[in-house]
Amino acid sequence: MEQANKPRKYRVLKWIAGIIGSILLILGIAALYLSAKWKPLLTEKIKQGVQDGSHGLYRIDFQDLHLNLLTGSASLDSVRLVPDTAVFNRLKAAQQAPLHLFDISLAKLQLSRVGILTAYFKKKVEMNAIILDHPSINIIQHKLSKRPDTLKEEKTLYEQISKTLRSIHVKAIRIVDADLDYINGATGKPLNTIRHLNVNVKDLLIDSLAQYDTTRFYYTRDIDFLLTGYRSTGKDKMYSMKVDTIRGSAAGKNMVIRGFQMIPLHPDLAFTRKYTYGKDRYDLKFDEISFAGVDFARLNTDGDFHARSLKIGPAKAGIFVNRELPPPPGLNKLRNFPHMALKRLPVPTVIDTVKLDNIDVAYTEYNPISQKRGTIYFQNLSGTIKNLTNDSARLVRNNHAIANLHALVMKTSRIDIEIDFNLTAKDAAFSYKGKVGPMDMKVLNPVARDMGLVEIESGKMQSASFDIQANASGSTGLVHFNYTDLKIKLLKEGEDGEPTKKKGLLSFLANELLIKDQNPSKGEAARTARVNFQRTPGASFFNLLWKSFFIGMREIVGLGVVPVKSPEQGLKKVNDKLEERRDKREERQKKRAERKAEKAAKKAKDKAGS
Repeated sequence: MEQANKPRKYRVLKWIAGIIGSILLILGIAALYLSAKWKPLLTEKIKQGVQDGSHGLYRIDFQDLHLNLLTGSASLDSVRLVPDTAVFNRLKAAQQAPLHLFDISLAKLQLSRVGILTAYFKKKVEMNAIILDHPSINIIQHKLSKRPDTLKEEKTLYEQISKTLRSIHVKAIRIVDADLDYINGATGKPLNTIRHLNVNVKDLLIDSLAQYDTTRFYYTRDIDFLLTGYRSTGKDKMYSMKVDTIRGSAAGKNMVIRGFQMIPLHPDLAFTRKYTYGKDRYDLKFDEISFAGVDFARLNTDGDFHARSLKIGPAKAGIFVNRELPPPPGLNKLRNFPHMALKRLPVPTVIDTVKLDNIDVAYTEYNPISQKRGTIYFQNLSGTIKNLTNDSARLVRNNHAIANLHALVMKTSRIDIEIDFNLTAKDAAFSYKGKVGPMDMKVLNPVARDMGLVEIESGKMQSASFDIQANASGSTGLVHFNYTDLKIKLLKEGEDGEPTKKKGLLSFLANELLIKDQNPSKGEAARTARVNFQRTPGASFFNLLWKSFFIGMREIVGLGVVPVKSPEQGLKKVNDKLEERRDKREERQKKRAERKAEKAAKKAKDKAGS
């Protein structure tokens, strides 16, 4: 009985298989037919949709459209999204133009799991993903005037599509390995270039409810980006720049930069000597730079950068200055004071709090007279800067940035300093006050000996403090400096790199007649110094900062009668000394040549006489 039923069973299975196969074949033929029929219709709809959706600002071109109704997939070949400059100029004249234009090209645009029938019959666009693989993206930035308050409010994106579609829902949009150029719209020159950028857009939903959903960012749950392995060499081949990763999230309102390095491509002296004029050399390594509370929407719509906080560190910074080279003609280093440089930022910026965490700074100067390098170290520089801004509206409310910082000087003594920057003062006014902890002053010898030709033989600092007001012209203020057992040794530079030598008599006279070995002296009140320092154009912010304090210390020690050289006077001394050395070398070479000539003449005479 079972054997009789087997042929019947197989016949049923064959019938079922045949029916399914026929259905699939019919569906396949129908899909091919509909795909071919809908292809020109969809091509026209896509192009018209982009043009209408952007009010004529953009058009899209592509070479071919591939559509598969069975899998719900589609792809566009050789895609180009191009802005219409004529429309942009009309919008610009009406003060309705966007700050940024986009010019995008890619080999293939892929769409997966597209609900084509749902879109056609229900006017709802549903799809799993849109993928842009290795696109080239140009973002063109324009500086535009603010829109007038009386301007009629623009329609929401949903209101613009609602006549033809009820909703658009895309689960994911992925931009993979993009090349991005940020271009100045006025000059056409790239402001920045980024390679290997990845962007993920999560859950894009445009419908009647999503347009009012404040938890979404431009109708999305999130837009995050990742840049890995950024490498760049400057046009002048002087620095290499590296970044391990840059990651950000619109929903998280954060951006984190890890492994940033700016690496000089030449040793310190060789680097500076490639320039005609003096130029500082920087060697920077930042483990992490992170922004929190970033207003990405405002950055996109208004071009303003607002962040709740910026955290920098751990980090290492090396600064090298070669004192044998003159500054550029007419240079006034006032423009590089921190609050003056902030004014020159091309983007209105507000950062509520900057947090510095464990930054090691090494400042090195090369003294061409001693032919030595002197380095001062600030370790574990940490603290905060409040209200860092160049935004005009914010400055009306608060025009002061306050820095509270602390560090270890020469790895031993703690310094605490508060700097109050007046952000609107035309004369770059600022004030600073602070204190320095106990120190064995001999730790300053690597700086004093090689940079100042002074060696501290002994000296213990109990404390020091300062309260100084400064601006472009100079500084005034009060300095306290308490110490014991101070003895110094004045040095004479060695010739051609030879070791320095002690100026015995001058050192004796300085210690006996000028230097006061302690403060307070026995039976006397502690001495203080009132500083009045005149700044010259060549003096940097750091020079003004420390020299005001240094002059006060000199006066308390007893060296106030010895004039302090300005950067210009110091450079003149360097040039005079180098010229003196050149003259001496030339004189020695001349005498050697004369002696050699005399020997040759004597030898010739003796030979002729024999």
